[in-house]
Amino acid sequence: MGKQPKTAITPTRAEDYPQWYQQVIKSADLAEVSPVRGCMVIKPWGWSIWENMQGVLDRMFKDTGHVNAYFPLFIPMSFLEKEAEHVEGFAKECAVVTHHRLEPGPDGGLVPAGPLEEPLIVRPTSETIIGSMYAKWVQSYRDLPIKINQWANVVRWEMRTRMFLRTTEFLWQEGHTCHATEEEALEETRLMLDVYADFAENTMAMPVIKGEKTADERFPGAVSTLTIEAMMQDRKALQAGTSHFLGQNFSRAQDITYQDQAGELQHAWTTSWGVSTRLVGALIMTHSDDDGLVIPPKLAPSHVVILPIYKNDEQRSVVLEYCDQLQKQLKEQTYEGEPIRVIMDDRDIRGGEKKWYHIKRGVPIRVEVGPRDIENGNVFMSRRDTGESNGVSRDEFVTQVGTILTEIQSSLFDQALKLREDNSRTIDTLDEFREYFTPEDKDALEIHGGFASSHFCEDAPEVQKVLGELKVTTRCIPLDQQQEPGTCIFSGKPSTGRAVFGKSY
Repeated sequence: MGKQPKTAITPTRAEDYPQWYQQVIKSADLAEVSPVRGCMVIKPWGWSIWENMQGVLDRMFKDTGHVNAYFPLFIPMSFLEKEAEHVEGFAKECAVVTHHRLEPGPDGGLVPAGPLEEPLIVRPTSETIIGSMYAKWVQSYRDLPIKINQWANVVRWEMRTRMFLRTTEFLWQEGHTCHATEEEALEETRLMLDVYADFAENTMAMPVIKGEKTADERFPGAVSTLTIEAMMQDRKALQAGTSHFLGQNFSRAQDITYQDQAGELQHAWTTSWGVSTRLVGALIMTHSDDDGLVIPPKLAPSHVVILPIYKNDEQRSVVLEYCDQLQKQLKEQTYEGEPIRVIMDDRDIRGGEKKWYHIKRGVPIRVEVGPRDIENGNVFMSRRDTGESNGVSRDEFVTQVGTILTEIQSSLFDQALKLREDNSRTIDTLDEFREYFTPEDKDALEIHGGFASSHFCEDAPEVQKVLGELKVTTRCIPLDQQQEPGTCIFSGKPSTGRAVFGKSY
């Protein structure tokens, strides 16, 4: 067998980042392309990561006063038409059902039959269908607030797809709330953005910028859209979650009214917010390396994998007994208040192949155990985040495993934060902005630039002209920035603050 390649993934991130991303998904066995164009099959390891994300987020939603429900996959077209900006924003992405059955055709195949009286839209998002139910449920101020979340799938017709990041069908959660006052709805919008930021940073180990979208990037029909923006390793931005203040736009369109304490009829104030399986793509691109997937321990399907090493049946029985006891001890330990998730891989395959299998899948800690380790009461431990490997006392490892996982979680966040800080710049001239986002080699795979913080005027036509030329977008106006009068670098007009700009997914 030839010498092991320097990296398990080819091409590397530096050679071809988009292809590297696809190869990480393949080598980690996360998902694969389905027979349906633009859709994917999420395989068990990828599903486990999404399931862990769901579990954490679901608890966070319930801890902030929300409950789960479910609404129909199909939406009457007339519902979508009620909010003009909303239908305009989603019309080109809608999958439409026009018939209700199939029947034999003249050439022996099947043909659609039974036209529907009204076409049905396959759910692209649920503001209108949920709003129609809220209109029935809300009569009085006593019925408010309503705070509901649903876990669902949605369909948005995409021309260019990429697994997890942009597929025709994807999985998500969408929260929809209804309030008696504007202040309550605004508080809800900000609360859920904070929940998403907390999850991204403390569970995914992915630093984010909290901000507000500009009008051209706003959710169709919303009064304002708040966002969390993350930087991937190729220095592109990824919108990782959004929370929308819908004002009274959808309550007017859907006639969601209530009688206030004075007996007056009022329109309710609504919000919506969501994250999707795009977060799995974000996790891959934030932490993974040229040997494959790297998973933050809080989301890892398995925290530890034990790899028994032996040469004959006699060694096998001794090593397996030792490993079995080790596995039981580890399961008695906790990390983040839950038992350590540990598996033992005793498949009859070569040791090197088995090791690289788990490296590529991103298991945070690998433990190899052979006869010599047993003699010394040791284990040979390797960390996926740093690649560090060393022999340690079995008892010491068992008692310290939770601490090691905490260190790995923190280390991954620190690495990602350093990447963002090293690739963010305050830019105050248009020439510098152009240079920052223009690669010297026009054919280079490398993405030039990172995040730029610059003064701008949202309504200046020059802004979109320059951004279009450079293929840069306005990511957000940061929520935590100080008011800083300045000059728009695009138009020369007075500016009241900065926005974050970047190339994006």
